[in-house]
Amino acid sequence: MSATAPQNNQVSIDQELYQKRQKIYPREVHGSFAILRGLAMVILLGIYYGLPWISWDGRQAVLFDLPARKFHIFGLTLWPQDFFYLAILLILAAIALFMFTALAGRLWCGYACPQTVWTEIYMWIEQKIEGKSRKQKKRDQGTKDARYYGVKTAKHGAWLLFSLWTGFTFVGYFTPIRELWVSSLSLGLGPWEIFWVVFYGFATYGNAGFMREQVCIYMCPYARFQSAMFDDDTLIISYDQKRGDPRGSRRRGTPSADVGRGDCIDCGLCVQVCPVGIDIRDGLQYQCIGCAACIDVCDDVMDKMGDPRGLVKYTTEHALQGRPTQLIRPRVLIYLITLVLVSAALVYALATRIPLDIGIIRDRNILYTETDDGMVQNLYNLKVINMDTNPQTYRVSVSGLPGVQVIGQTEGIAIDGATGIDLPLRIQVDPVELRSRSSELIFRVESMITPEIAVDERARFLGPVSR
Repeated sequence: MSATAPQNNQVSIDQELYQKRQKIYPREVHGSFAILRGLAMVILLGIYYGLPWISWDGRQAVLFDLPARKFHIFGLTLWPQDFFYLAILLILAAIALFMFTALAGRLWCGYACPQTVWTEIYMWIEQKIEGKSRKQKKRDQGTKDARYYGVKTAKHGAWLLFSLWTGFTFVGYFTPIRELWVSSLSLGLGPWEIFWVVFYGFATYGNAGFMREQVCIYMCPYARFQSAMFDDDTLIISYDQKRGDPRGSRRRGTPSADVGRGDCIDCGLCVQVCPVGIDIRDGLQYQCIGCAACIDVCDDVMDKMGDPRGLVKYTTEHALQGRPTQLIRPRVLIYLITLVLVSAALVYALATRIPLDIGIIRDRNILYTETDDGMVQNLYNLKVINMDTNPQTYRVSVSGLPGVQVIGQTEGIAIDGATGIDLPLRIQVDPVELRSRSSELIFRVESMITPEIAVDERARFLGPVSR
């Protein structure tokens, strides 16, 4: 063998190991599903950008106040102690996603995923500045003159402004957005606020402006495991191969049977409108995000050719095989029952939630002290948090040992809504009542305005053993 001959298991130095990304220029499409996508985009982005500006009882309606450890959601104020509810909410979201995926495939990806929604608005901005897909492609393949750079600069400038506004809105969920706006106008933003505005804005700019379909194909884990939730009764977008093949062009108005071909005229428009660049006629592919752009454009072609719609449509594998589709099936029932049960648990937990929390810290520097009158004394600090949005007045009582005495404020403890106070107390017990070195005490804090708001918390009382 020649010394210069390449080995079979070697790669030529001129051969690229990874294919360079080919930019996709999705063609604009009109139709009922395009209207639904546009409506979903307007509603979801309207909620995202508008929600921080809504006021509720003199404060921002939705505000995650991390420094104060308060999470305001309209009339509800949650604290770190309420993380349990967030966990249930995340479980609900996961179960709902699984159920809707089993039923209707990737509707989330096509209509509500943040990547899809922001990509739609970035593509809309791009089309308004650069023109339609053909014009964009022609410009990119043409001469890089002053006009080219001028159009590109205008587009990226608009993208950057929109990205920064997106980052600003994101930070507005954690810092009161009106204060944030005033600070930004006076160039008084803090370093962390600047960091998150730029970081979130840059992430949106990169994901929706540049990477687009690559996020869905290579980065999103849902695209990889969603097929495990599919079955033959799951709603998918599919090309009717029996009706469409063999493909071939024909005159408008000429029945496909007259020329011995299927209804597909092989125009390729379904590929041109696809935001991820696949050919739906090749069958179900994990890259498909279920946006239904191919359905809209194919229906439009079928209308012009005088053929019935539905060559590309939402359907199921069973329907394509001529078998009935089972909407209610075991996996869907399991998801539905679980969703109902977890939702009921969340509603019950919120309905029975007691908006009061207490924490007890015993002074550990001194185990106990003896007073001049012979009593054994322990020092405690109570952290009382009024988790209600309305002000409350509380009383404190202590039980667990006979003759226990409480030195400190125990009546008329006024606390504003969504705030807390530290309450120092001295607990004294006659040593003859102590049967061990560590005894249990029960602290009870209850509202004097709303008696059903009451919480018991246990603590230990230390002292000498009575002989």
